[in-house]
Amino acid sequence: MLPINDLVDVAQRAAERAANYIRGARPPAASSWTEKARHDFVTEVDREAEEIIGETLLRHVPGSEVVGEELSPGAARSGEVVWIVDPLDGTTNFLHGYPQYAVSIGALVHGQLALGVIHDVGRDIAYRGATGQGAWSGETRLKVSTVTDPSRALVGTGFPFRQFEGFERYLKQFSAVARAASGIRRAGSAALDLADLAAGRFDAFWEHTLAPWDVAAGVVLVREAGGLVTTFEGSTDVLEHGSIVAGNPRMHSWLRELLEDQ
Repeated sequence: MLPINDLVDVAQRAAERAANYIRGARPPAASSWTEKARHDFVTEVDREAEEIIGETLLRHVPGSEVVGEELSPGAARSGEVVWIVDPLDGTTNFLHGYPQYAVSIGALVHGQLALGVIHDVGRDIAYRGATGQGAWSGETRLKVSTVTDPSRALVGTGFPFRQFEGFERYLKQFSAVARAASGIRRAGSAALDLADLAAGRFDAFWEHTLAPWDVAAGVVLVREAGGLVTTFEGSTDVLEHGSIVAGNPRMHSWLRELLEDQ
């Protein structure tokens, strides 16, 4: 197996190739969008980007496995190196020309979440992180914010848009956070939300019902930048289709307690 830094380099290469393809692609007409589930669209751009990523990863790391949102969402996660890929996080934004979407590649190494790369397509900014190596954008090391007062906190979130069974609870949580924090932002890409948290632009973040490929890379960035990411119940195992709360240590504790009361 390649050293962890070499795996990060491979992931960066794959993400950059996909980002370059997406940047040059024209959003297809609405009549050609495929709706995987309610309000959840996929296009040939998503599929082609995932093909590019998978080809790059498997060529440089033979024998590794790829779990991707579009082409292999049900693949097993039992290999020595398992890539967890979202080829276009923020597809709806891409389709509407709203410049908040990214390529996200995380990896399990021997069953443990070990590295993450997020490429902001519109801004052409790459983020990377690996266990024990820190989180970085270029030569800049990422650090979560030092805000400890909720009234000064900027909090990211994602609205439920596929499953509405728990929507009333979410609205109660939103109301509680809005009353306590200085602001809430919802831009539509969980990968970039977590990158913003790792970079200190957000102080905390929460969202319901995220998939592994939505969060794998971002979780590594946040943790390596000094933050915490757990389920609402406090478990650090977040690679399931579930809800997460994240933040710098103080804001994570505050937000998790606040959400739990709603």
